[in-house]
Amino acid sequence: MTPLPTALAARAGGKAHTLPAAGGLLFWRLDKDRHLGTWASGEGAFQVGGRWNARGTRVIYGALDPATALLEVAVHAGFAALDAVAHSLVCARWLDIARVKVLPPDAFPDPSWLRPGVPGAAQQAFAAEQMKSHPVLVLPSVVSPRSWNVVIDVAAAAGQLDTVLTERFSLDGRLLG
Repeated sequence: MTPLPTALAARAGGKAHTLPAAGGLLFWRLDKDRHLGTWASGEGAFQVGGRWNARGTRVIYGALDPATALLEVAVHAGFAALDAVAHSLVCARWLDIARVKVLPPDAFPDPSWLRPGVPGAAQQAFAAEQMKSHPVLVLPSVVSPRSWNVVIDVAAAAGQLDTVLTERFSLDGRLLG
């Protein structure tokens, strides 16, 4: 479960469904089971590039909540693919919070970068420049604009990532039609 805000957790009698927050930044991914062992490699982003990285650059994409992680995969693969191929939800933690940079919507030189469309070299270069000083970027999701994505530079990730939770994903069939 997504951690409850502190005030609500107290009202739930201390039985809130929270994950340990022993420092760092928790983030979520939805991965095909066959790639589960290499989720932190950035291989997919390396091979095809993405909104915030050029092909040939290893980054890890995630979201600050599991629902956004699901939507980010579904927008590319479709819900039917999530139902037909085994996937798992991964919750991981980036340990050094001081190396995380939050980029609110007004931090981008071109607002169209936060709308659906084909990513361009300028936005990939912008993210690469930001990652020189902060290897983890928290930025708005394009598919869910009031949600946050996470982009992590794999080259800076050694010793900074740990897996908190892995669980088998099951798609609610109502999403299929």
